[in-house]
Amino acid sequence: MEKHILFVEDDTTIASGLRYAMEQEGYRVTHCKSARAAHERARDTQFDLVLLDMQLPDGSGKEIGQLMEALQIPVIYLTVVDDEEEIVEALEAGAADYITKPFRLREVLARIKKNLQGVGEESRLLKLGGVSIDADAGKVFVGDAPVALTALEYRLLLIFAQNRGILLTREQLLERIWDIGGEFVEDNTLTVYVRRLRQKLGEAFSVTTVRGIGYRVD
Repeated sequence: MEKHILFVEDDTTIASGLRYAMEQEGYRVTHCKSARAAHERARDTQFDLVLLDMQLPDGSGKEIGQLMEALQIPVIYLTVVDDEEEIVEALEAGAADYITKPFRLREVLARIKKNLQGVGEESRLLKLGGVSIDADAGKVFVGDAPVALTALEYRLLLIFAQNRGILLTREQLLERIWDIGGEFVEDNTLTVYVRRLRQKLGEAFSVTTVRGIGYRVD
């Protein structure tokens, strides 16, 4: 099924090249140049992913991002702001990813692909401490209560569930999350996702940090 991407970018040079590349990958792309236009399209159209410039002529892209995140639609921010605090804040607020400009085209396409892909696990229920994972439906529960995770949080949780008792290095986790060389991922991204899993799953999820190496879930 064709995936529909909302692409919000006011720079026409960046927009034309990136839109063409996404369409060549088989995606349907709706391009907006302003926050207002994006809001209008988001009200009446179902999107699978949002690629969003953080700084737009009529305001910040954060409002659109928050709207989409509330609907459980992955949001990838594009921005010239290369600030660690800003990146961490955006990820902790629910963003699926954060890419700084200038960027490499292959990097953007790889991140889009990974955020749109299904996990592809066999139909089964996985248990990890007090967490239940329905790998067929892509749903996570603590007890009987469903827990909303972003696509990357869900994939990271699956990796832990499939490797219980195994010490996974940060490099191994980053490569498996993206299925691509770790060069495309800021190292602090992984720390943020582990922190968010701990916050969302609470005491039902116990992951041990092995300082300087990685993580282990028993």
